[in-house]
Amino acid sequence: MEKSYKTKQRVAILGYLRENIDNHITADNIIDHFKQVGNPIGKSTVYRYLDNLVEENIIRKYTGSERGEAACFQYINEGHDCCTHFHMKCSKCGSLIHLDCHEMEELSEHILKEHNFLIDMCKTTLYGTCENCMNN
Repeated sequence: MEKSYKTKQRVAILGYLRENIDNHITADNIIDHFKQVGNPIGKSTVYRYLDNLVEENIIRKYTGSERGEAACFQYINEGHDCCTHFHMKCSKCGSLIHLDCHEMEELSEHILKEHNFLIDMCKTTLYGTCENCMNN
């Protein structure tokens, strides 16, 4: 693992991810945000820091299922563990929704018990259409 330095850009990116802990942020979101606030950060710098933060287990990376779909990132903190539930991703608007549902936990337990397969909830996403897109 590459040694991590506390540069102003790294601190700014990490601060932005912390402020948006309930959101899944893309690299383009970060680039656009800092451009809008008059503190632009280059694309390669943003990607380098995101890769480092993922390696250091400070943020989590969600990759899209479709080719060319942007990865999303989310700050990890104590008490906010995305590996304890599934996610749903809207194929129309791209929103990523946390799915805290005991029936999904039961399904996961069934699959482990009956099929000897442990589901990695950190990487499990159900794709479909969200309520907002269905109503519009």
